[in-house]
Amino acid sequence: MTTLVLIPGLISDSIVWQPVADAAPLPSHHADVTRDDSITAMAERLLEETAGEIIVVGHSMGGRVALEMARIAPSRVRGLVLANTGHGPKRDAELPKRYEMIERGHKDMAALADVWLPPMMHPERSGNDPDLVAKLKEMVLRAGPDVHERQIKALIGRPNATEYLSQISCPILLLTGRQDGWSPIAQHQEIADVVPDAELAIIEDAGHFAPVEQPEAVTSQIVSWLERRFGYKNG
Repeated sequence: MTTLVLIPGLISDSIVWQPVADAAPLPSHHADVTRDDSITAMAERLLEETAGEIIVVGHSMGGRVALEMARIAPSRVRGLVLANTGHGPKRDAELPKRYEMIERGHKDMAALADVWLPPMMHPERSGNDPDLVAKLKEMVLRAGPDVHERQIKALIGRPNATEYLSQISCPILLLTGRQDGWSPIAQHQEIADVVPDAELAIIEDAGHFAPVEQPEAVTSQIVSWLERRFGYKNG
């Protein structure tokens, strides 16, 4: 039996992919990426925690973990869904802000959430959907400063997936929000242009947290792709 491995992103948890878990025609495994301080260690842990063939669904940082899983165990990874993610190595210019965010998190996670969340969402939604903002802020607070620090360090030391994208032969579904300013459409098109078998779908009226901002649209894309590419369907 193939398992759907659902990987959240930075200071995120299972709420990001719960609608997909509920709708998918496959058993799901909610990944815990809170314990390791490298992308490779996260990937290796998830490969150890699951058995047999897997289809890996990753959001943001989780997409990078998914790519690393495909690199490490290509014979097990049947497909990838990469949502609102990236592929390149760290840039020196990002380091001061990354370390500033670590320090801010240890001082006050609520204050970090108030700064970090708005740019992660469609501008109109971040200002006009207080229930969703509150839901995401609660998620950030559940993670806490130590998890935040570990995951930021994992992102700083992330593998350069650009170097091996062309070697990933399994089908890939790329998803991103039309208004994702953090991981824009062009970044996903770069992946689509290099990997052998990719589809790119744009989620309208969504930012970087597209799976939470537009769960029905994102779930529909993934369920349709699972049926179209692998024959999995409900009922």
